[in-house]
Parts: sequence; C-alpha cells; structure tokens
Amino acid sequence: MNKSGAERIREAFGDGKAFIPFITCGDPDIETTGKLIRAAVKNGADLIELGIPFSDPTAEGPVIQGANIRALQGGVTTDKIFDFVRELRKDVTIPLVFMTYANVVFSYGAEDFIRTCNEIGIDGIILPDLPFEEKEEFSPLCKQYDVALISLIAPTSDKRIAMIAREAEGFLYIVSSLGVTGTRSEITTDLSSIIKVVRENTDIPCAIGFGISTSEQAKKMSEIADGVIVGSAIIKLIKKYGRESEKAVGEYIKSMKEAVID
Repeated sequence: MNKSGAERIREAFGDGKAFIPFITCGDPDIETTGKLIRAAVKNGADLIELGIPFSDPTAEGPVIQGANIRALQGGVTTDKIFDFVRELRKDVTIPLVFMTYANVVFSYGAEDFIRTCNEIGIDGIILPDLPFEEKEEFSPLCKQYDVALISLIAPTSDKRIAMIAREAEGFLYIVSSLGVTGTRSEITTDLSSIIKVVRENTDIPCAIGFGISTSEQAKKMSEIADGVIVGSAIIKLIKKYGRESEKAVGEYIKSMKEAVID
C-alpha cells in the first residue's frame, strides 16, 4: 500500500534533525526553480516547501512578497506549477509540501486542487491564513486524498496549542516570532515551553520557521525542535544571483543542514 502524505512527511524527520528549505515556484522562472530544488536535495534538504505565489501573501515579509511578485510577473500559474511538480517527481523523491493561501485553493476549486496534489505527489499543504477553527473547509478533502493539512502554532496560540497539536498531521509548523516572515537578528520567543506542550499532546515532529537565517540560529533551534525551516534567507540569495543562484543556494543549504545535524 502506498504511504499517505502524512506518513512520508514524518519519515523526513526519521534520520536526525530535518532541514526544510522554502522556495517560491517561478522566481525567477520555473526552470531555475527546478535546478534549485535539485540542488537542495543534493545538499541535504529533507523536505521542501514549495510556495505557490499569491498576490496578497499576508504572512510574508518584503523578501518573500518580492518573490511572489517576480513569479507572478513572470507568468507562473497554479496549473504551470502542477505540471512542473509532475515533471519534478520523475527524479525528486523527498517529501514536498505546498505553502500557499486559502484563496488560491478556493479559487482553483478545493477538491480539484487537493486531488491534483495527490496525483502529482505533493505530500502536504500549509495555509498560513487558515485559522485552526476553519480547517474543516479543507480537512475532509485532505483526508480523502491523503494530503496532510499541516497546522501552524504561533507564539499567540497559547491555550490552543494542545488542541492544535492533538489534531496535527505530518509535522507541526512552529512560528518562531510574531509578525511576518523575514530574517531576524535574534529570536526571543520562549519556544521551549511551546514545544513542551506540543510534546505532551502529540508525537508528531515539530519544525521551527520564521526568522532563521544563520547556522548558529539553526543549530540552536534544532536543539529544541525536530527540524528547522528557512525561507527568506534563501529567497535573498535567489534575488541576488537570479538564474545563476543554484550554486549559492546549494552551498547555503549544505551549511545549514550541517548545523542542524551537529
């Protein structure tokens, strides 16, 4: 029997701490995105978050907003990304999850979107603007098509942490800081106490994202969590080097993976 998306995602955390890069599809173009994903796999990425660009990405800071704009201006669409992932799956075997916004799924048609995720080999979806209380909009479809609906826990989740953890699938995305995505010089949230509550309520792995950019930060976060997610620092490299960013991104991912497995 084929494994579900949630099972495949959990396996990404099975061999030490996971490093999870985020890449916006179509920035600067789809061909470069393919090269970057393969470079990420080669350099130790355990799972990759693929951003589907959206015109109003409310959780993103200016860096990832810029990537969304560049990708959309370049003509990328959800259907083009689906075709791209189909092609990618011919040689990329690690778990892949989409990160996008509820409106993208709604406007495509939720069932069509989630069924296509299953068909092309997407293991999970992350919708940062979907409140936990409204996840029933998508949850039954995700279960039907074996696509994990990955929940986020923020520093403000407070009394809801245990409830979110108990219903989590795949992995839990722990948001390190209030505000939007972007690199931060330091992360001051008491993440240990959040993760303690998570551990008391589920054995599903948790990964910390938002604001992590240096190997020192990655190492520190991997000491308390099962994995580390990095987006803005990678997008900055892609913006700087454009179509020639494969080498720089590969080297960066290698250094971050080494930091989390020390």
